[in-house]
Amino acid sequence: MPRTLSKLTKRSGYAYNFGKITRGGQSLVAVVVGSNNLNQGAIMKLFKGMKVGVFQVLSDMETGDPAVIAKKAEELGFSSYWTAEHTVIPEGSADDYPGKVPGQETPDYLFKMPDPLIALTRASANTTTIELGTGITLLPERNPIMTAKAIASLDHYSKGRFLLGIGAGWNKPECEVLGGDFDHRWTQTKENVDVMKALWTGEYVEHHGKYYDFPKIICKPMPHRRPHPPVLLGSIGTPLVFKRVAKWGNGWLPFSVDPQELVDGRIEIAKHAKALDRNPAELDITMFAPDGFFRTKTDMTAVADAGADGIVVWLQSSDQSSMLEELSELAGGLF
Repeated sequence: MPRTLSKLTKRSGYAYNFGKITRGGQSLVAVVVGSNNLNQGAIMKLFKGMKVGVFQVLSDMETGDPAVIAKKAEELGFSSYWTAEHTVIPEGSADDYPGKVPGQETPDYLFKMPDPLIALTRASANTTTIELGTGITLLPERNPIMTAKAIASLDHYSKGRFLLGIGAGWNKPECEVLGGDFDHRWTQTKENVDVMKALWTGEYVEHHGKYYDFPKIICKPMPHRRPHPPVLLGSIGTPLVFKRVAKWGNGWLPFSVDPQELVDGRIEIAKHAKALDRNPAELDITMFAPDGFFRTKTDMTAVADAGADGIVVWLQSSDQSSMLEELSELAGGLF
């Protein structure tokens, strides 16, 4: 088994069968998924040993029904489907959106995002193998008990396909109106994750922390994937982020345009992981591509050569028909 695929198998806990597909004379590695977590039979395609997922920033019915988009992505061989989160936007706060182009209006999608867990649940009902991720869930803005229940339910229905991409956010008014401590949002995020991991054991647990306090409770169903869905930290690379990934994360989702950041980040994460007696090979590093980046074989090769385990490509279309065409074009160009 190729080294990259062997590592992927060990980290995910899935069983993979490997084969080849030929298109236009080009030999492609294909992975037929068959595990206790997933239904058997779908083909996930890799680009130079790297998984390729897609991100739909606005998963409403006008832009593209997530059940339809995720199903098409699955059929084409993409490994994962991701959605975004902004529950509310306080008036005036969107002017600071990091994705805003200077001199232009704030993107309309920022104000219209459906709840990502509900969107992914819709997608899960129409798919069987594609993984379903949040890119990202803003945990300081969420109650951990309710979120643990929703995530466990989604993972239960999808048979272990959920990926928990998390972040702490950039919008201070949004964070605070939803109960977050913006100035200490990563501290709150860590406690939120601790609460959810405890609840996902399926046992009676109690918690008495800085942000959350409750007596012994039990929260079921448990997630299908044990001990819990992967917790992937979505953030630019900083020394603190690398330490967090190594200490309590299952991977890193860098939002970056520079593959060298993955190289440097992997070195730092591995250093911290080894100090904590964690195996660095079990920590996933997946590039989360900004809008318009890493859409060609040349660009993808640079990411693969940087050692990424995967990449998530931002879908740019604004209606369902165009998005389906975009998916086909992406797949044809990459696979």
